[in-house]
Amino acid sequence: MAVEKTNGSSSLVEVIDRILDKGVVVDAWVRVSLVGIELLAIEARVVVASVETYLKYAEAIGLTAKAA
Repeated sequence: MAVEKTNGSSSLVEVIDRILDKGVVVDAWVRVSLVGIELLAIEARVVVASVETYLKYAEAIGLTAKAA
């Protein structure tokens, strides 16, 4: 009986390669306040991407100057 690999499963290397190729950007903002008093504020930006993808994202949000 032969063992066949299904197309639906991916190895960890394939997943990491896809993330680095396409990129993942997570942007979150959390604010906790009670009766109008801000108790906690958290801002997080997480970018996992190739250098090319990161530079496109950074340019889009204004973190880098555009090339002349």
